[in-house]
Amino acid sequence: MLNTEADSIFIHVAVAAIVNSKNEVLVALRPDHVHQGGLWEFPGGKVEPGETVLQALGREIKEELDIRIDNKSPLIQIRHHYVDKSVLLDVWLVHSYSGQARGMEGQPVSWLSIAELDASKFPEANMAIISALKLPDHYMISGKFDNYDDFKNKLVAALNKGNKIVQLRCKQISDAEEYLKVAKIAEKICKQYDTILLLNTTVDVFNGSDADGLHLNSQALFEFNKRPVGDNKLLSVSCHNIEEIQHAEKLGADILLLSPVRETSSHPGVPGIGWEKFSQLVAQVNMPVYALGGMKAADLADAKESGAQGVAAISSFWLDEK
Repeated sequence: MLNTEADSIFIHVAVAAIVNSKNEVLVALRPDHVHQGGLWEFPGGKVEPGETVLQALGREIKEELDIRIDNKSPLIQIRHHYVDKSVLLDVWLVHSYSGQARGMEGQPVSWLSIAELDASKFPEANMAIISALKLPDHYMISGKFDNYDDFKNKLVAALNKGNKIVQLRCKQISDAEEYLKVAKIAEKICKQYDTILLLNTTVDVFNGSDADGLHLNSQALFEFNKRPVGDNKLLSVSCHNIEEIQHAEKLGADILLLSPVRETSSHPGVPGIGWEKFSQLVAQVNMPVYALGGMKAADLADAKESGAQGVAAISSFWLDEK
């Protein structure tokens, strides 16, 4: 839910998503007698007056787990209202640490596979953290191809470069049956590469596929008043302003593409919103957001600093795009 209230009403909490080389994340079990007791949580705690969020993160992780954070990067910020309190979760991805993690306050701790995290076993506010952990930094949108073989070759080449999420956007195909044929090719290849496949198409065409999720552009977004796919599928949306973002959240979208960050060759004359405006909009979103519009892999650091999950692009990731 988007919030317009001042952040002062929120309890500011520094949270660590500590990931190991096995793609597991460290979680702790909340005591039964506390708020949200009996659920797993990501370690962290309240930012005290006079502390920065990183100072609080380091202090809390040392107190709770007896480890020192070495390498970290911002993951996501989440504003969430419970019945009895409102929290701002400032979540950081911890890539490395020093020491041996153990529950210093008697809390059980465990390493859980990120791919198998069950959101129902975590506080509601943690759902977006789980989504962010499961999504990659790069979101590739398919570009032009000449025929089926050319599509296969370009998709395989792109996935060999490490892309782990693909939105199948075929502007040159207007026929639903032909699009579905291309989607079936993409399904087979993406499964081989353990890659998420999203279809930029109609709900009817999507329902005839075995893809992982549906993507809605900003025009299609307002055709729906409720989530058009089941909870077992991903819903990705394109947005350009706060009204579209609000509707995307109403639909329960899982992924948001926010654009254009920069002016693009496909939309000449349309100015980009820039990183400052991008950051302001992302601060009002409780889901992973990718920066789109003139993005390249080299923009990832700026995107992360501005609150993004990562960067989305066609030409930078779809090889040989003209």
